[in-house]
Amino acid sequence: MLILTAQAASGTASGAGGDPTMAIIVQFLPIVLIVVIFYFLLIRPQQRRMKAHQAMIQGLKRGDVVVTSGGMIGKVKSVADDEVRVELAPNVEVRVVRHTISEVRAKTEPAPANDSSAS
Repeated sequence: MLILTAQAASGTASGAGGDPTMAIIVQFLPIVLIVVIFYFLLIRPQQRRMKAHQAMIQGLKRGDVVVTSGGMIGKVKSVADDEVRVELAPNVEVRVVRHTISEVRAKTEPAPANDSSAS
């Protein structure tokens, strides 16, 4: 951009004799830069968050402490295809759609294998 300004000031590449393809490139360059900046600052991080949420939802299992999008905290009692049973209080269970779980607070560790009988 500074080069074109300097050339225009010296009179070497004035309007009629200039390269029209270069002028088109210079006009579209800011638009392309804006699109690239939007991709790296907005679109790509959102895609990463969606992938992380999908992985969290797929990794749900019985005993995990979860937070729903409504703000209720409970323990997972059972997991079905598209819904989860969450115990909010003793003897109070609700069915929640899987994708409405916003956070897993405490994951349960898998039960250790019973290798004591192998010895």
